[in-house]
Amino acid sequence: PGGRFGRGAPGPWSAGPWAAGPWAAGARMGGPARLRMLEALAAASHPLSVSEVGDAIGVDQPRASRLIQQAVDLGFVRREADPDDARRTRIALTDEGAKVVRGFRGQRREHLSQALEGFTAEERSELARLLTKLAAAWPQH
Repeated sequence: PGGRFGRGAPGPWSAGPWAAGPWAAGARMGGPARLRMLEALAAASHPLSVSEVGDAIGVDQPRASRLIQQAVDLGFVRREADPDDARRTRIALTDEGAKVVRGFRGQRREHLSQALEGFTAEERSELARLLTKLAAAWPQH
């Protein structure tokens, strides 16, 4: 159970040219789980609870809490009071966190464009069709 790619399963950002460079493990933000967390928060329509963050990225609640604290310390996320339950907090992306996500997405887009340069229009179309088919068949649990 868990995130889009299942608990512990690598996502598309864990390999290929986008796995290296300034956003890779050991760099300013750290490993792929933290990047997935920032991307999940960027994609969410509202701040997420710790449990929702864990579910979105495929980690348990203690791991999600540690990742969140690290991101808070780096200034990438902030804790906010839950308007529905004062005992809980929600996690929101800061402007700095949003900047990290934009940079990472831009880097991936650039690398993908470079990788596809040698593909014909027909090959690109076939790749898009096959990736769509794969995404539709991907197990949801």
